[in-house]
Amino acid sequence: MKLFVSAFAMAIAMPALAQTAGTAEPAAMIENADAFIVATEKELADFSVFNAQVSWINNTYITDDTDAVAARVGAEGTEMGVRLAKEAARFQKVPGLSFDTKRKLDFLRNGLTIPAPSTPGSASELNVITTRLNSAYGRGKGMLNGQPINGSDIEAKMGSDRNPAELQEMWTSWHTQVGAPMRNDYARMVEIANKGAVELGYSDVGAMWQSGYDMPADDFAALTDKLWGEVKPLYDQLHCYTRAQLNVKYGDQVQKPTGPIRADLLGNMWAQEWGNIYDVVAPKGAGDLGFDTGELLVEKGYDPLKMVHAGVNFYSSLGYAEPPATFWERSQFVKPRDREVVCHASAWDIDNLNDVRIKMCTKVNGDDFVTIHHELGHNYYQRAYNKQSPLYQNGANDGFHEAIGDTIALSITPQYLVQIGLLDKSRMPSADKDIGLLLKQAMDKVAFLPFGLLVDKWRWGVFSGKITPANYNKAWTDLRLEYQGITPPVMRTEADFDPGAKYHIPGNTPYMRYFLARLYQFQFYEAACKQAGWRGPLHRCSFYGNKAVGAKFNAMLAMGQSKPWPDALQAFTGTRELSGKSMIAYFKPLMSWLQAQNKGRTCGW
Repeated sequence: MKLFVSAFAMAIAMPALAQTAGTAEPAAMIENADAFIVATEKELADFSVFNAQVSWINNTYITDDTDAVAARVGAEGTEMGVRLAKEAARFQKVPGLSFDTKRKLDFLRNGLTIPAPSTPGSASELNVITTRLNSAYGRGKGMLNGQPINGSDIEAKMGSDRNPAELQEMWTSWHTQVGAPMRNDYARMVEIANKGAVELGYSDVGAMWQSGYDMPADDFAALTDKLWGEVKPLYDQLHCYTRAQLNVKYGDQVQKPTGPIRADLLGNMWAQEWGNIYDVVAPKGAGDLGFDTGELLVEKGYDPLKMVHAGVNFYSSLGYAEPPATFWERSQFVKPRDREVVCHASAWDIDNLNDVRIKMCTKVNGDDFVTIHHELGHNYYQRAYNKQSPLYQNGANDGFHEAIGDTIALSITPQYLVQIGLLDKSRMPSADKDIGLLLKQAMDKVAFLPFGLLVDKWRWGVFSGKITPANYNKAWTDLRLEYQGITPPVMRTEADFDPGAKYHIPGNTPYMRYFLARLYQFQFYEAACKQAGWRGPLHRCSFYGNKAVGAKFNAMLAMGQSKPWPDALQAFTGTRELSGKSMIAYFKPLMSWLQAQNKGRTCGW
């Protein structure tokens, strides 16, 4: 979670400078635009720290009072951001602007995630709603055997439970109790935010989000479709194989051998990653990897803090400086016993300098071990670009920010686990286990792709009006069937609001970044392995300890968003084109194996 994006948007506008934009001579207009950026960046830097501090408190200590404070500060920031974006828009057509001034004006114009219109009271109402939605998710609970169960516990239980009745109870109760009450608030928020987007010159909020990728909005939407087309054949084969194994496990009454997969059987509340059911789908012989990362962590006496130290050690091995003492003092590593918090893992940059933190409700398991490496990636990215000017202190695009830690996590190979003393060398899987290793990775990385795409496909439709409040839930369920090939375990109606049961919907975090990150990370990883001189199978590569790779990687990170993202991509990988080819290359042996396994089956849904 990168807070500075919203922080710089919540800045104090400088109308006195902007008022001359339409009347001054060209040279004066350029001078005014440059002065506007200088003054604005100072205001951004000042406001963003307080905003981040208030947001941190609200996320780690949820009460009615912290909700109220967060809503008030958020409203002030939104009002500032709206005024700032409008003033920036007045300079858009000034001829002769420098590259940096023009680029920063563009960032200001589309920097708001959920913009409020200038109508008195709109910003306040919008922020009361968004704060209420966020906190409602943090307080949310499902049910298991008739007893309440909180968000982090239900996520863990969904990954380990193999009782279909209990899985159905958890899935249904979470979606109903957490999502359904948000429906009216969400519809009202969309109504207000769309008016704000129109005032900024966009047709709707979705179009505004799509405009943040150094290309026209329609071109970006087309790019996502193209990328999905490249990787969909691999997903289709994985879906076909997984469905067959679930049918063997549960029988026709629970999971039919054809058609969609029941959403609650895939080891994850949102069926977005399937790695937790690897034990169900693992191929005989090759599927037994000889170790489980979570069990190794327990065997070696790891606690959450030691897990974080292990993640930091990876980055240190690449030449990165150790986190400051405040990282260890101020981060939330485990769920507090005395209060409600937002457990969704996130990384924070409080002062745009060195006060970086992570917020997790860490459990000692393999998933959270990977998540720690991911969240730390945000922090190291934040520190790498902290010498850039405020409006350049961000990832080349939001997909980059999510991909950095995931690139490192791809290096959590058996060899790496041996190197850090977590896995005994005698237990390292031999080459005949490669299909198992790849399948386990694909259950998370490949299975995620359609979900990563459809979340914002749904929101783009909602913001554009193609999806109306009257069919919010049907449209969500239809998209999940179309892209993921999954279906709810029970009948859902428009009394439900299943999108709200996914944090990023009430949290208003654009989700396309995660889809892009799944592809970027394989491009980054393949490039890093080539630079490290790796000669073996790509999926067995680990560049742990390679400071030359670390230095080149950091050079890309240090660019922040000062250049268009293709420049940053080229700086590390040598290509300007985002593609699914690196992912396909990584999983090529698995694709051949899946096709052989699925021979004679009716794939698709």
